[in-house]
Amino acid sequence: MKPLAGLVAGLLFGLGLAISGMMNPQRVLGFLDLAGAWDPSVAFVLSGAVAVSMMGVLLARRCSAPLCAERFAWPTARDIDGKLLLGSALFGIGWGLAGFCPGPAIASLPLGMGRSFIFVAAMLAGMALYRITVQARRRQ
Repeated sequence: MKPLAGLVAGLLFGLGLAISGMMNPQRVLGFLDLAGAWDPSVAFVLSGAVAVSMMGVLLARRCSAPLCAERFAWPTARDIDGKLLLGSALFGIGWGLAGFCPGPAIASLPLGMGRSFIFVAAMLAGMALYRITVQARRRQ
């Protein structure tokens, strides 16, 4: 049941990205271009996503357990540290330079967009570099 739920959720997420135009890096870059031809449509997509997520969290908080797991995995970290700030900055820089973030980039791979392949390859390389760096620090 859990893999089926994941598949359905992933397909629904991808469909939402496609319908909203979030797989189009030009739309995202237009949203980030405050000094040029600003495109506010992404703000509406983000607002809608936050509203739906809020309703989902409120509904989940009323449930004693999730449907496809033993318990909920609510986040517990509350501190803002250097790793969070650096990760946020890298995410924002990548989003601003490429017009992609991980979800839309992966969802756009079947469309054969060269930019999405380059972005995903760079993202995977960055993830591997991070893992190598963390492992090297643990050995010290």
